[in-house]
Amino acid sequence: MESQSKWSKGGAAAPQGDDVKVADRPPKAAVRRPDLLLRALALALTLAVAIMVGVDKESKTVSVVISQSLTLHVPATAKWQYMSAFVYFLVSNIVACSYAAASLVYITVAGATRSAKASLAINVLDTVMMGLLLSANGASAAIGVIAQYGNSHVQWNKVCHMFDSYCHQMAAAFALCLVGSFVFLLLAVLNVMDLHKKAL
Repeated sequence: MESQSKWSKGGAAAPQGDDVKVADRPPKAAVRRPDLLLRALALALTLAVAIMVGVDKESKTVSVVISQSLTLHVPATAKWQYMSAFVYFLVSNIVACSYAAASLVYITVAGATRSAKASLAINVLDTVMMGLLLSANGASAAIGVIAQYGNSHVQWNKVCHMFDSYCHQMAAAFALCLVGSFVFLLLAVLNVMDLHKKAL
């Protein structure tokens, strides 16, 4: 009876007790923490820039000298809507912020099990966001330099000495946007390294 319990009909030893081993389930791929942190940082930076530019507004009374005996006091307002470069700057940060939020949700849900095509698409979009922010930052910073220093060759007067608060807030937005573009650059580099490891 004991010998029959140890052997199956085919003559092979039947596993029993401690000999039975349950196949280990493959571990669930974990999400890279640097990827999530960088995307959250990009989301926070672009959101902060969009808010700072959207609420940036300053009104002043400007003195316009018509003649030695006539000076007009004209109310003037500085707003982002008045310059197409600033409109492009705001829209670019809103687009980058929306993409950062969407990609953060997708990567959190899909984890590291996403396909190579999805990783490639994310890598391309990260690079596009970086270029979009850099171009918007460059265009707006050029206008900011003229507003700060003027241009005597074309008789463009500087205005930041009158709207100092507006200009300081825009300058801070430029700096945050530049940091955000470098965050997307780091994300693109991480994605390329990840794709390279998967290809090996």
